[in-house]
Amino acid sequence: MNLHRIREMHASGEKIVMLTAYDATFAALADEAGVDCILVGDSLGMLIQGHASTVPVTLDQMVYHTQCVTRGNKTAWVIGDLPYGSYQQGAAQAIASATLLMQAGAHMVKLEGGGWTTEIVHYLTQRGIPVCAHLGLTPQSVHALGGYRVQGKTDDQARILSAHARELADAGAAMLVLELIPATLAEPVTQSLPIPTIGIGASGACSGQVLVLHDMLGLTRGKPPRFVKNFMADASSADAAIRSYVRAVKEKQFPEQGVHTY
Repeated sequence: MNLHRIREMHASGEKIVMLTAYDATFAALADEAGVDCILVGDSLGMLIQGHASTVPVTLDQMVYHTQCVTRGNKTAWVIGDLPYGSYQQGAAQAIASATLLMQAGAHMVKLEGGGWTTEIVHYLTQRGIPVCAHLGLTPQSVHALGGYRVQGKTDDQARILSAHARELADAGAAMLVLELIPATLAEPVTQSLPIPTIGIGASGACSGQVLVLHDMLGLTRGKPPRFVKNFMADASSADAAIRSYVRAVKEKQFPEQGVHTY
């Protein structure tokens, strides 16, 4: 998998399948099951380390887990999260952080937020580092957002998010994650952009989907978010569950409108 192939999929309307992984074993499973993109997410702070948010995750930890994932992966496109505090100080800090993730084996880096991040995206992409942007619910800003809430519900919020999406694409972002936004916003944003959108709680109108590995395997404690489907419920193994997830996204059976959307 490479950016050229991802762009071909987007142009042809083929759904892009993304899944998180944090170690070599699950990276290999995801790759062999046909996942197009593996996200080494800073969600590992909550799932692997037991934190209440992604904020405590360090760049060194992201480098370590990216190295683990790339050892298990053979063909999928690997995206490494830039963690909280690794790019907020500006372009110079961002390039230093992104360089470490790319040297660890990532093919692309992901950062959260719009507006102020546009300059950073442009700076990175002009220097040969592919960037995936992230709008909507941005977990690193959870305290500023007042919790894990649906974003873009008001006209003003929708207008700002749409403007930020366009700015990020114009700045060179090659992909955009849309998290926890209404379907009525995800669809026009997706249609207006020349780059693929990857939804998580943002409807099937997006160019592709991403889920957290532990969520889709039914391993996360507590009540799962509305946008999650437990693919292990009807599977005999983790491998079968991931293959079912890939098939459901490719065949546009997941997410279901009104069931996994807002």
